[in-house]
Amino acid sequence: MRAALLALAAGGLLCALVVVLWLVQPARTAVHLPIGLSSSSEGMLERGAYMVRAAGCVSCHTDVSPGREPFAGGRALETPFGTFRAPNITPDIETGIGGWSDEDFVRAVMFGEGVRGEHLYPVFPYTSYVRMTLPDVLAIKAYLFSLKPVRAPVQPGAVSFPYSWRPFLRVWKFLHVRDADAVDPGLGREAAWERGRYLVEGPGHCGECHSPRGFLGAVDPGLALQGNREGPEGWAVPALAGARARGFAQWSADDIETYLETGEKPDFDSAQGPMKEVIQENTRFLTAEDRRAMAVFLKSLAE
Repeated sequence: MRAALLALAAGGLLCALVVVLWLVQPARTAVHLPIGLSSSSEGMLERGAYMVRAAGCVSCHTDVSPGREPFAGGRALETPFGTFRAPNITPDIETGIGGWSDEDFVRAVMFGEGVRGEHLYPVFPYTSYVRMTLPDVLAIKAYLFSLKPVRAPVQPGAVSFPYSWRPFLRVWKFLHVRDADAVDPGLGREAAWERGRYLVEGPGHCGECHSPRGFLGAVDPGLALQGNREGPEGWAVPALAGARARGFAQWSADDIETYLETGEKPDFDSAQGPMKEVIQENTRFLTAEDRRAMAVFLKSLAE
């Protein structure tokens, strides 16, 4: 009996060691870029200037305090798990992303993996960006690398234990991050609907704010875009889909398109809080065709 207990304990310790080793190993998802595709490919800079707006990069990565530069990070992002600080994404070698390769950038944006193999917290919406195309992701890198390098060290955030131990994020990702290939393609839909879905679910990452979250901060795919009473900065975020979207269901596609451009609602009210910033910094810079596409897709959810 004693020998059996010792063997059981040894087996348990071995399993625990294997789990710990799995947790702490560097995160390095293999990235295979198609031949001829890189951030320096022709047309990437112009495409990137557009995608930076579509993806909301400037909003989160800019601290509006006096003396701070756009994209130089430092903005405080408050969450139930602590305060995070957006990093510097200018091409500064020491404090920004100037030393990153194309593969490093793709791993960060689409898989939440830092350049040193660390897991990134999902306050950075790679859970949505994984749906983006490689050309769009690399175009963003092309634009960011065209900016003036800004030396701007960012102070670390304040995240409580156990969330402060990054290796736990490997388990979180395993449980909650879907592969882009697992997304229903929505075959048979019109081109505008498909484009709108891409912009809403991918670069626009609308579901990150407009969806309820579980106790570990994950979005249930079955409740996507169904509202969030505890949204960013304490704002309640309305539902765009499901039974709770009764008010939004009254909006026409024209109403949605106008709102994304100007912030004006059909009841003559206007966008407030974080959504006001989204419109001012992002959606109003999109083409009319892309705003229309987002409106077509969103309208289909609330009908």
